[in-house]
Amino acid sequence: MKSLLQVDPSEAAPLWRQIEEGVRRLVASGGLSAGGLMPSVRDLARELGVNPNTVVKAYQHLVEAGVLSVRRGDGTYVADSPPGFKASERAALLREGALRYASTALTTGADLPEATTCLGAAWKSLKPSRAGGKS
Repeated sequence: MKSLLQVDPSEAAPLWRQIEEGVRRLVASGGLSAGGLMPSVRDLARELGVNPNTVVKAYQHLVEAGVLSVRRGDGTYVADSPPGFKASERAALLREGALRYASTALTTGADLPEATTCLGAAWKSLKPSRAGGKS
């Protein structure tokens, strides 16, 4: 999972939020399968180089949101039917991501057509793995 989920201490978002959003993205894109076993808190904390309490907080938020489920004595799993994002949550996440992407594009000197082309290519590379997503 290390190559799939990463955190960046230099980002403004707290590390637990980065973990939470990363797991949500992986579930939504099919990178984590419904019913699949999640790494233990200690294992994921070690992989990401963060405090285990940071992972606990992210996992708690994901359990409360219905994305993950805990089976006592067995571990933490991706929910069998993880919920999608509410329209307002999706809009907020898209705005945040768009601002980060636009900032990166502008910083590297890309113009809007080049940035749009790159975004389209990224979309196409992820789209085949999404099950039931909107086009």
